[in-house]
Amino acid sequence: MSRFSSEKALIKGCRKGKRQAQQQVYEQYSPKMFAVCLRYVRHQFDAEEVMTNGFLKVFNKIDQFKEEGSFEGWIRRIMVNEALNHLRKNKMQQSEVDIENTKEVAEYAEAESNLNAEDLMKCVNQLPDGYRTVFNLYAIEGYSHKEIAEKLGISTNTSKSQLSRARVLLQKYVSEQEKKTFSLDHHD
Repeated sequence: MSRFSSEKALIKGCRKGKRQAQQQVYEQYSPKMFAVCLRYVRHQFDAEEVMTNGFLKVFNKIDQFKEEGSFEGWIRRIMVNEALNHLRKNKMQQSEVDIENTKEVAEYAEAESNLNAEDLMKCVNQLPDGYRTVFNLYAIEGYSHKEIAEKLGISTNTSKSQLSRARVLLQKYVSEQEKKTFSLDHHD
């Protein structure tokens, strides 16, 4: 099996429908894209399904890639949209939150964390679906509240409120996780 030496050659190969190019794209990007999918859907099986459907879209829509941004970024957007579609299909419950409390909630102090990435992801995955989705879109993917509101069919205030609540819960989860880690470290 021949390897494609550059990203441009790889994209060109995919546009021509070459299986080797598609395989190389999958091998190169699937670990990162699986992590992206897993941030939105909690279960490994669902994340694998979302990722597979996402790569099918990547290969079917490769002609739409304009080469203006990064190829990886384009693939990531497809994966995020596929994950959101999966959540929508599974009737994700968007919990509406009291807007009045957001001022005090937004003023929380972020906990300094000595946790590793895996422990942090466990904390993120404990969040309720709506909070987790908004947190991922805003904090990790870099979408604005306006873009999140449009993608999820919610108001910008709901997006802001869910992000605030997600941060408060994350702070609580991180503190609990740090206590567990601290107590394990100091029991010789």
